[in-house]
Amino acid sequence: MSAIAVRKWAWLGTLLVGAALYFAVLAVLADTNNPNLFPTMILLGALVVPLTFVTFAAGRSGRWLIDGPTLGGCLLFGGVVGVVVAGLLEYDAMRRLGALPMLGVGLIEEAAKLVVPAVLVVFFGHRYRNSVGRGIIIGVAVGTGFAVLETMGYAFVALLQSGGNVGAAEQTLFVRGLLSPAGHAAWTGLSCWGLWRFVSAPSGKHLGGFIGMYALAVALHTAWDGIGGVVTYAVVGVISIGLLLFGLRRAQRADAIAV
Repeated sequence: MSAIAVRKWAWLGTLLVGAALYFAVLAVLADTNNPNLFPTMILLGALVVPLTFVTFAAGRSGRWLIDGPTLGGCLLFGGVVGVVVAGLLEYDAMRRLGALPMLGVGLIEEAAKLVVPAVLVVFFGHRYRNSVGRGIIIGVAVGTGFAVLETMGYAFVALLQSGGNVGAAEQTLFVRGLLSPAGHAAWTGLSCWGLWRFVSAPSGKHLGGFIGMYALAVALHTAWDGIGGVVTYAVVGVISIGLLLFGLRRAQRADAIAV
């Protein structure tokens, strides 16, 4: 198999290996009831599908748009910084206002997830600024890290509230893990699409495009949280992933022309 084919199909290996590890842990947990395995189950359950999506997006053109260390750093630091900043701002807003509407949550979380991409642009722009495709993948990775940590939190709460019922945590992991590529990963990827277009070729038009992409991400986020339901998730998910893949294809074509 050629190197191009390996990169294009690396997501399948990620999915199969990750799923095998998750079900192995789940089987041992069901057999032994060893609570020490709960963190491993929650981590793998929250990580497998989002990481598969990141791998798919990063290598779908047959070449890696971004190197492994940077991708891993965006997952880890982007997720942690985003969760911490969003949690702090949301807590402060709720304390002052008494209640935080879904639009406020979307505004805060989508802005918090842009902290690490903005740092990369400012301090390492010479390395990443020349490819919009790289910017989109960085956004997807950061959004994925955010989603994984958020899912782990929800699964842990479900486990505690159910009195240690593994099934409750497993259901939370399945639903949120499966939907995360259509949520945080896609929304941050769209915002970074606009951000990278602006920083790679600054202009009023591209600044407006970035603001528009950020507003779109907030709108999709708000609809997802505020309306909810299977139909909403399906419609928002199709729009989010469809636009993300469209952006990736355009960016890859532009990169190919530049090369």
